[in-house]
Amino acid sequence: MAPHHIRLPYRAPMSDVQHAGRRPGPRFSRVGWLVLVAVLCVVVVLAVLFVPRLLRERQYGQLTVPEGQRASQIYAAVDQALKVPEGTTAQAARTAHLDLPAEAKGNPEGYLFPATYPLRKDTTPASLLSYMVKTADQRLTADRITSYRTVVIASIVQAEADRPADMGKVARVIDNRLAKNMPLQMDSTINYALGRSTLRTSHADIRTNSPYNTYKFEGLPPTPIDNPGADALKAAAAPPAGDWLYFVTVKPGDTRFTADYQEHQRNVREFNDAQKNSASGASTSSGPAPGGSASGGPAPGGPTSSTSVSGGSAAGGSANSAATGG
Repeated sequence: MAPHHIRLPYRAPMSDVQHAGRRPGPRFSRVGWLVLVAVLCVVVVLAVLFVPRLLRERQYGQLTVPEGQRASQIYAAVDQALKVPEGTTAQAARTAHLDLPAEAKGNPEGYLFPATYPLRKDTTPASLLSYMVKTADQRLTADRITSYRTVVIASIVQAEADRPADMGKVARVIDNRLAKNMPLQMDSTINYALGRSTLRTSHADIRTNSPYNTYKFEGLPPTPIDNPGADALKAAAAPPAGDWLYFVTVKPGDTRFTADYQEHQRNVREFNDAQKNSASGASTSSGPAPGGSASGGPAPGGPTSSTSVSGGSAAGGSANSAATGG
């Protein structure tokens, strides 16, 4: 009887079994592991440094500064937005050492640029005012405006122009009158001196003894009278050519510019007739923008014998301006 051969099952070496149980994957060298650890450490450090800052800079609202608002109005708006006692921002403006031109003598009027500003948890009146001044400086630099005089003119243009399309002509009227040594006779400057925004300027008003009274004193007022926007700044920097000396807004959207005084007087009479037929024409504006009047005076050196009329927009932007003269 032939012997039976029994086949025993093959037993793989233990080392082969261990290797077979491993899944294929990337294998890091010692250097690779060190690099990975270093990267993770950097991520942790950056998170520790910047996450609190990001949380701190979370926006807590915003403040919109309209074109043509006066500094005093902006101070009040900042007080309210930041929920600080009344007068806090005005005091900050005097002590914040804002980056203003020397001619401003520390007065930020004209340099609180109209825009929408974010409010954060750590925003203070001083930091917000600094932000506004920095924004104004950036705008002036972009438009290549370096003259304080231009900002003063732009502030008058902002108050006087009925609409942006008229701003260049208003700026030209100002330049032309200054060149002829004519008083500007702008009601917006008197309103600024008297701290108001009104539709009518009386004979008593034009006798106000203030350097902002451009009926009484020739030349520009000593400072801007509001904070002009980009359109007014551009208009003041580069007004169009023209010989205009007078202007009056007969009705919204209809501003008449002329170099002829008699024509201007006819336009003014048309305006005054329209005002007599409108109850709103005699009311006092409660808007934040200074009211403005056209250069409505008579020929150079002549007396101003009639009342000029002006109005400011409630949004603090372009004013509806008009004036009488002669």
